[in-house]
Amino acid sequence: MGVPKRKMSKMKRRRRVSANHYKGVQATTCTVCGKAVKTHRVCPSCGIYKGKQIITVSE
Repeated sequence: MGVPKRKMSKMKRRRRVSANHYKGVQATTCTVCGKAVKTHRVCPSCGIYKGKQIITVSE
C-alpha cells in the first residue's frame, strides 16, 4: 500500500472531495404533460411511464 511522501493541503483535499459531491435526486419532465417527475417513476399527474399508460388518474 502506498504511503504519501507529503501532507496533502486542505485545498487539494477539498477540491478532490467536491468532485464527488452528491447533487441530490434530479427531476425530469414528463414527455406527455411536461410536469416534473422523479426518474424511473410513473408520472403522478397523467399516469404514463415510457410512453405507456400504467395507471388511470381521475381528474
